[in-house]
Amino acid sequence: MPLPAGEAFSLSSTEPEPAPPCVFVLFGATGDLAGRKIAPALYNLYLEGLLSENTTILGVARRPRSDEQFRSEMLKAVKEHSRTQPIDESAWRKFAGRWHYHVTTADKPKQYETLASRIKELDKLHGAEGARVFYLATTPDLNPVIAKNLQRVGLNRAGSKDAFVRIVLEKPFGHDLASARKLDQDLLELFDESQIYRIDHYLGKETVQNLLVFRFANAIFEPLLNRQYVDHVQITAAESEGMARRRGAYYENAGALRDMVQNHMLQLLALVAMEVPSRMDAEGIRDEKAQVLEAIRPLSAGQVAEQTVRAQYTGAEGIGAYRSQEGVDPNSEVETYVALKLFIANWRWSDVPFYIRTGKRLAKKASQVRIVFRREPMSFFTLWGCDPRGPNQLVIRIYPDEGISLTFDAKVPGVSMLLRPVKMDFRYGAAFRWASPEAYEHLLVDALCGDPTLFIRNDELEASWSIVDSIRDAWSKTNRPELLTYEGGSWGPSEADKLFGDPYKRWHPI
Repeated sequence: MPLPAGEAFSLSSTEPEPAPPCVFVLFGATGDLAGRKIAPALYNLYLEGLLSENTTILGVARRPRSDEQFRSEMLKAVKEHSRTQPIDESAWRKFAGRWHYHVTTADKPKQYETLASRIKELDKLHGAEGARVFYLATTPDLNPVIAKNLQRVGLNRAGSKDAFVRIVLEKPFGHDLASARKLDQDLLELFDESQIYRIDHYLGKETVQNLLVFRFANAIFEPLLNRQYVDHVQITAAESEGMARRRGAYYENAGALRDMVQNHMLQLLALVAMEVPSRMDAEGIRDEKAQVLEAIRPLSAGQVAEQTVRAQYTGAEGIGAYRSQEGVDPNSEVETYVALKLFIANWRWSDVPFYIRTGKRLAKKASQVRIVFRREPMSFFTLWGCDPRGPNQLVIRIYPDEGISLTFDAKVPGVSMLLRPVKMDFRYGAAFRWASPEAYEHLLVDALCGDPTLFIRNDELEASWSIVDSIRDAWSKTNRPELLTYEGGSWGPSEADKLFGDPYKRWHPI
């Protein structure tokens, strides 16, 4: 029976059982993602008893390695990046016996025959019962190539009657709607949709998952989240880094809109805005997310000009300009910052604006959802000479200092009627004694257990690309709005405040 997707979705108070056994095949095993995220996540799942004793890991890449060399590299990565420190050397030695390596060049079909033999050998050696999970930590262009070669040697089918095969893909899933559909068509000729797990690491974050619990397990809040009470919603994902780890070449083809909005930001919006699912399971939740995204109509050229802001960071003290980075065109017109004003055409959210902003080289790394409520219909306290006050706000902090706060007004002690905003604040670090798992830990155990709740379905993917394509098409055809600049280390261009259309409304500081 599949495990619940982390505690947020658990319908039982019992301790979770280990994931079922499998051969976990990691393509791109010598790459950056494997070392920074996947190896530490697997190690922590092992420490917590969430991996079966019969699960084995097979790293696959084109560079020659022995098993021992690969294990040594993975130990170094775990020591550097694991959330649990110091490393339990005894536990690692035991776990490392299940790590293996195999040389395979992704676009060499003949080499998959020996890969298939090695997988069957490890399956028999470790008792993985014919189950396989293929994790593609490779460049997106290799996804259909690897999938086709797996199918060619029969690795898209389980090794026994009751076993499973799943394939996990990293973003980006295409670069526009047409390419995303083509990728889907290619994959669905080789694997069933139920076997395909499109990963978005934002959905593995504890606070993001807690959005569903917060909304649907607390009757005092859910009735307030609609057009009657909410003035607008702000969603921010700010990054302080620039083009670290040689991302310049990738970013030149992506930009902030494709890199962040198409996946992370629109997924956050969908979780905030979705209706109550008819059932609290993977398909019930994904049905509602898809309906929200489909209710955001593609923007016309005129709407794009009025409802979007795009900008690129320039140099500042100690910060090089985007155009000076490795792999970047010196005359690049790619946006490193984007802010949008979107509307959801449904009964719950009609006429409520959702503001989204994301950017590189901003003042700090932070992600949050801010729900700003309407003001009371009559302000009695202004008659008493009280200072003007802001609206009530509900803030879900995704990073850093994960938690949720509610801002409301209270009277300051004293003889005068002076009001001041105060906060009711929940912090994960204070409320719970244990550290939150990393996002990849949640997502990997869900993939191993066959729970697709936190993975993106193909209809969600198409709906999000339709929105993004309408914006990019208008930018390229009309050059409106123009590409602005902002100083690296700032909060972006001041013009982003104009999206609100009201001098008394703006992006709230983080």
